[in-house]
Amino acid sequence: MSFEFNSTNSGHYSSSIPLEAEEVMECLRRRWGVTYDLRLLIKRDRIYLQMMWGFLEQQSFPMDEETFKVNLNRTLEIINRAGQSNLVRNWLENVQAKPRLGKAITLPLPMDQRMDEFVL
Repeated sequence: MSFEFNSTNSGHYSSSIPLEAEEVMECLRRRWGVTYDLRLLIKRDRIYLQMMWGFLEQQSFPMDEETFKVNLNRTLEIINRAGQSNLVRNWLENVQAKPRLGKAITLPLPMDQRMDEFVL
């Protein structure tokens, strides 16, 4: 299932609509022309989504497209199970910054009971 933006939802997304790898990859390509790597970072008692500076189309990128999708789906599964698809979808569509070599773009994910299970 892909998320379609139209005037009736006016930027309000339902967290019940899960993010999928294809949707995220399309968004990244549309915004920046490349498919940046997304990773979850657990630091202390917080979880962050990071958009890394490496991207799939980069010659030195260490993954092929299939491995990239598998890794992205693992990340998105956690985001979807935690009910954060709305937040992440909105961030991907609107974040103004762009990753630079050695500097990821970071989105702190809100901590609640659903996120607690991912932080040890």
